[in-house]
Amino acid sequence: MRTVFLGTTSFAVAVLERLAATEHRPALVVTRPDRPRGRGRRLSPPPAAEAARRLGIDLAQPASVNDDEARARIAEANPEVVCVCAFGGLIKEPLLSDYRMLNVHPSLLPRWRGAAPIERAIMAGDEVTGVTIMGVTAGLDSGPVYAEEREEIRPQDSYGTLADRLQELGGVLLVRVLDELPEPVEQPEEGVTYAEKITPADRGLDPARPATELERRVRALSPHIGAQVRLDDGSELGVLVARAGSGGGGRPGTIDVVDRCPVLACGEGALALLEVKPPGRQAMSGEAWLRGHRR
Repeated sequence: MRTVFLGTTSFAVAVLERLAATEHRPALVVTRPDRPRGRGRRLSPPPAAEAARRLGIDLAQPASVNDDEARARIAEANPEVVCVCAFGGLIKEPLLSDYRMLNVHPSLLPRWRGAAPIERAIMAGDEVTGVTIMGVTAGLDSGPVYAEEREEIRPQDSYGTLADRLQELGGVLLVRVLDELPEPVEQPEEGVTYAEKITPADRGLDPARPATELERRVRALSPHIGAQVRLDDGSELGVLVARAGSGGGGRPGTIDVVDRCPVLACGEGALALLEVKPPGRQAMSGEAWLRGHRR
């Protein structure tokens, strides 16, 4: 089946690579423009652009996929299906109606429609998530469902470990749908929740909250964003790996030492800071940070 692929992130790359290895190999990849990244703010291509070049697939990086020029590039490819995964741009009419569009969404819709379904599922303490292949409509992730597969959220899953499994599942499921083109089913009205975009406020670890809740937040934001705890000197300590426990007896927000590990006292329980990232420095163990912090 002739396809065009719209995607941007490393999650999208895994799906693209799976698709490119089948008879549904895209004739064109459309992704976002290059953006400044890193400390030097050098212009860098999105992961999907690098993947398209590596795979030898034609590439377009329009300012907007809805522009006349972008729509003309897609039309030249003459796709039967446009596949979308983690694209990050709003798709509008008339492009929406020009083609059958299939979106790879990492949740079991209608739960966690929106920008950050993996992070929000972990934060909420969900025990299961999955991947949905749905039709793209003007509504936010509200299109009809072609297929879905469940995936357990394991007790120690971070965003990184869970996303790895979901992107593999997404690629397999998308190819299956393209092979079979099952009849889609409308999403139910019950059970709709929204996965709002992660903001700077979401990164903060409020020590007044239970340690179990803070551990989920750390896992949900690791390793791609990172949670933070505010220290007594006003600086923000990045927290990449943490475990909730019963240790620590100080007031919420104080950092004690238990078995040479920094432990944050919380409203309920305590949070062992196993891997941290001090401002302007590389990630290190909590023990190593504690040694340097106490000098």
